[in-house]
Amino acid sequence: MMNFALTEEQEMVRKVVRNFVDKEIMPHIREWDANQHFETSIMNRLAELDLMGVCIPEEYGGSGMDYNTLAIVCEELERGDTAFRTAVSVHTGLNSLTLLQWGNEFQKEKYLKPQAKGEKIGAFGLTEPNAGSDVAAIQTTATKEGDYYILNGSKTWISLCDIADHFIVFAYTDKSKKHKGISAFIVERDMPGFSSRAIKGKLGIRAGNTGELFFDNLKVPKENLLGEEGEGFKIAMSALDNGRFTVAAGACGQIMACLEASVNYCHERKTFGKEIGKHQLVQQMIAKMEAGLQSSRLLVYRAGWLKNEGKRNTRETSLAKWVACDHANEAANDAVQIHGAYGYSNEYPVERYLRNSKAPVIYEGTREIHTIMQAEYVLGYREDKPLNRMLPKWPYEKESAGMKN
Repeated sequence: MMNFALTEEQEMVRKVVRNFVDKEIMPHIREWDANQHFETSIMNRLAELDLMGVCIPEEYGGSGMDYNTLAIVCEELERGDTAFRTAVSVHTGLNSLTLLQWGNEFQKEKYLKPQAKGEKIGAFGLTEPNAGSDVAAIQTTATKEGDYYILNGSKTWISLCDIADHFIVFAYTDKSKKHKGISAFIVERDMPGFSSRAIKGKLGIRAGNTGELFFDNLKVPKENLLGEEGEGFKIAMSALDNGRFTVAAGACGQIMACLEASVNYCHERKTFGKEIGKHQLVQQMIAKMEAGLQSSRLLVYRAGWLKNEGKRNTRETSLAKWVACDHANEAANDAVQIHGAYGYSNEYPVERYLRNSKAPVIYEGTREIHTIMQAEYVLGYREDKPLNRMLPKWPYEKESAGMKN
């Protein structure tokens, strides 16, 4: 039975992350955003707070908490800025949880453990210049030669491109099999033939590190093949279930940030002799934000509950990601409208919220892709089959150690 009441531990996590955001992100984010600067010290502090492996079992270096606790962390981080939620989404959602689900014991010991502890940073390399929603269109190849795979190609729009130590990279090992010929590999930054380059001039998430990866005859040991040859597409889709979950949770945080800023401004600003919050059309926008926040949260927590139960959640996570990101985009637009001319200036944070809100309706499945997915589920054209490897059911065998204050 689903129970959406937060536990004492979850309430404590929310308080810890909120205090962290208020003290260490809020005072500096305007400057970081303006300078397109990713503050790497934030990752170190998140590691000190045991927030880099929130839902990874203790035996692999994590905190052993449940998946909805990860959602709470992402929600609170995005309340500060999308850049830092994105970092946790990529490191934990797309990379570490994928290693937990698909990695063997050698890979979990070598890569997952240090990532869960925050000693190393993980990222995810799927998108290419001509392959976004159409994953089968990737051009990167991996040719087996003896004890190595030789990777050639490139990836783009990769978060933490210049920061991450480890990358899960997807490449064709057999193009004749189309999407069933894609395989996944664990790539290290210091492997010869690897390079990266940041993309500047983005509309939003300017305080984040995003860019390109290049593989020039990159030799990857065969033991770094994740899963089996040809399982790459399945691995990528299961990884997106986790990444989309964290994106949806973060969108709730952005709605919350829009609400907080707008409510404060509604009480400060007066027109026609009264607070603007007294005007019904302003109240309508505030009400829409609140409805968007509460409905999105319920969808996110339902997806998290399914994850906790060890059940496939592709359909539910897709719906949560689509709905929450759309609501966040609308909330940011309304927040700028409520602020009027001031909303058009970076004197107030809402213009940053609006810029940041655009990317999540594009990445990890555009709103159009999720619209099609939901329609196909309803029409019976799409059906989720059980995966041969699922995320472990929570609670894990060992007791959670909690978090550091």
